[in-house]
Amino acid sequence: MVELKETEINLFLDTIKKESGYNFDDYSIKSFTRRLHKILLDQRTDMVGLIKKISSKKDFLEQIVKDITVNTTEIFRDPEIWRTINKDIIPSLKNEQRINIWHAGASTGQEVYTMLIMLKQHGLFEKSKIYASDINIDVLKVAESGKYKYREIDEYIKNFNDTYEETENNYNINDYFKISRNRNLIRVKQNLLEKVQYKKHDLTNLTNPFAVKYNVIFCRNVLIYFNHKLQNKIFKMFYDSLFTGGTLIVGKHESILGGIADKFEKKGTIYIKK
Repeated sequence: MVELKETEINLFLDTIKKESGYNFDDYSIKSFTRRLHKILLDQRTDMVGLIKKISSKKDFLEQIVKDITVNTTEIFRDPEIWRTINKDIIPSLKNEQRINIWHAGASTGQEVYTMLIMLKQHGLFEKSKIYASDINIDVLKVAESGKYKYREIDEYIKNFNDTYEETENNYNINDYFKISRNRNLIRVKQNLLEKVQYKKHDLTNLTNPFAVKYNVIFCRNVLIYFNHKLQNKIFKMFYDSLFTGGTLIVGKHESILGGIADKFEKKGTIYIKK
């Protein structure tokens, strides 16, 4: 692997900003460089060729932006987190007249539908409003469709069962998905699909895309790709967007550092706004 020079990386960043308005300056340099290496390898080009193509083809630029951003998710991912949400977070919402939830960096939507399933089980589905955003319009289209590959089903079922292993229930994953092995397809049922408002949004803009206050914000396994400076700016934006007592849920390898941390009560990967 040819080592990228700092000047090459900066030229790439400047070109992206100039041609699109996307700003990757505050991404973690380690993870950003790793993804840039992969892009050059996949495109079978060098930095000069990549810059030239980005500058001349808008569609190609958008594809490169999608390649830089990360989209990894699954239904009931990290069951231990969902057990905590099921036991502690959702019951605390029962006295709210309306529940607003934002999934920031929603990717293909599996986390969104996981939360909707739990809200339904707790009888909070009707009074909940679900918002979801991502920088990548393609993954949002998948999320809106609620269609996933059947090959994922074994992992989804395992996560589902592990989440509820300590709970007496008669829950069945088939209550929420139409599963067709012959068509290699899992489909989210229509009543869940209709509950979500999706929007393209770049978190680095530091704006609340839906302009409402939230009871819960999910942003899992996204912030790890930003440097600490940008992370803290986004945490501040999340803080301002939450009701007092609201919940921010981040990835298990993510945490709030710096002065903004004092404004939250930490419970593992769950942060409560003081």
